[in-house]
Amino acid sequence: MSGPTDITPTRPEPRAPRPSLTAAVLGTRAQRLAEPQPPRAARIAVYVLFFALGVAVSVCGAFVQALWPPVGVLLTLAATGATFYAGLRITGTRLGAAFPAAGWFLAMLVVMVPRPKGDNVLWSNATSLAWLFAGSVLGVICATLPTRTSWFPGVPGPPR
Repeated sequence: MSGPTDITPTRPEPRAPRPSLTAAVLGTRAQRLAEPQPPRAARIAVYVLFFALGVAVSVCGAFVQALWPPVGVLLTLAATGATFYAGLRITGTRLGAAFPAAGWFLAMLVVMVPRPKGDNVLWSNATSLAWLFAGSVLGVICATLPTRTSWFPGVPGPPR
């Protein structure tokens, strides 16, 4: 016969907490700050590209939001927010979100002006105003998210 066996219950290994949905999609703050920043020439080219993309999203969104009233606004807001956030993440600077937002606002101003014959692209209805307001809020949110740079937008901070 063998001796008594030790029958102590074993505790399961503690699991790491699962990241939230936003952290899984957008990454944590530490992950965003650890990403390498692209070279300056590449960032300037991306700024110009995203400015033009902001103009395109604004012009296309002006028509899409009116085409399918409930779904069109959500679709244009998703495209607008994705454009602003992509600029932020690709460049790693707040200017990366500010350039597409500037293009979006510039095109929005042009689209809101009535034409000489009285035609309007954006009317003062609920969907147009919702897209204008929510798109502006998305631009501000994306331009104020933490980045790898110092507090001044577009200027690389000291190495960490």
